[in-house]
Amino acid sequence: MALSASYWTGMLLVVLAAAGCVFEIVAAVLLLRFFGRQPARSTDTAGATLLKPLHGAEPRLRQNLASFLVQNYGGPVQMVCGVADRSDAATAVAEQLRQDYPDRDIVLVANSDRSPANGKIANLANMLPAARHRVLVLSDSDMAVAPDYLSTITEALAQPGVGAVTCPYRGRADAGLWSQLSAGGISYVALPGVILGYVTGMARPCMGSTIALTRETLHAIGGFERFADVLADDYAIGQAVAGTGQSVVLAPVLLVHGCAERSFAALWRQKLRWAATIRSIAPMRHLASTVTYPLPLALLAAAFVPAVGLPLAAASLVIRIALAAAVDRRAQEPSAPYWLIPAIECIEFLAFTGSFVARKIDWRGSRLTMRHDGRIAA
Repeated sequence: MALSASYWTGMLLVVLAAAGCVFEIVAAVLLLRFFGRQPARSTDTAGATLLKPLHGAEPRLRQNLASFLVQNYGGPVQMVCGVADRSDAATAVAEQLRQDYPDRDIVLVANSDRSPANGKIANLANMLPAARHRVLVLSDSDMAVAPDYLSTITEALAQPGVGAVTCPYRGRADAGLWSQLSAGGISYVALPGVILGYVTGMARPCMGSTIALTRETLHAIGGFERFADVLADDYAIGQAVAGTGQSVVLAPVLLVHGCAERSFAALWRQKLRWAATIRSIAPMRHLASTVTYPLPLALLAAAFVPAVGLPLAAASLVIRIALAAAVDRRAQEPSAPYWLIPAIECIEFLAFTGSFVARKIDWRGSRLTMRHDGRIAA
């Protein structure tokens, strides 16, 4: 008797889900090894400029920025905060920071030039003339760091052949349930994939959490203006640095990304933008990442072959929780309650599938159209 098409569909999903379980086990091992290394810390006294593009007074913005000012670093540190308009609510936060840390070198730049489609790149280009030091450290406003952050990444940047340094990050919920779902997706789904891809050499990440490079390297890759209408500007900067013959390294220091989603709509926009961005820059690798969602794959398999799909779904959930525990062991605090993990992984999977048809995304209030070459138009 011939087996039905539904049976073979179910078994294909079973194979993918089983591969995903193996992926999670390997990712957990590599993650613990990666962060188990003791990172070298710089004793250099060279100056560094922190470039912080701001947009809106997101939750805990002041605390996030302040963490970059309290560093165990021997050299002078400058922070340049940039806004597109002084009416931006982030302006007041930056001004308050200057009052709270009068001994720190903090500069606020307000420039309404938004000719590039990428508002973040426009902001960075406007901020650059105010930077005083050779080492430039770009990082998103929703990041928080530990006191050894700057000494660790500058030491990594000083190594021969290194052109840029980036950092992995976990999620932190700043606004209730929806932000917990967002933070859990970052910590328990995205982060393990980043570490596995980097350690195995299958991916060379460069992320907005941190991009540390020198002025000479920035000039060699064409300055910020080169990325004026690029959607994945952080990835493109990393690719450009690699194009000069230098490497982009992932420092073994875990940053914190504050998640501020207060509704499902906000959560969906964020997840879809991230997934569509990854799809635009590495479509085949993005397709291959189907196996990183074993729980929803096993649940789908259960609709066709329940005798195999349901036990596999239970096993994949146990493995995902173990992976989450490995992340939280390094982070020293959970990103989300573990009972949310099934919803977290299913939302991530839905955004992943939606990324293949998304052509318009929302980014900080701007509606952007994605082009086939990875560029955007307002």
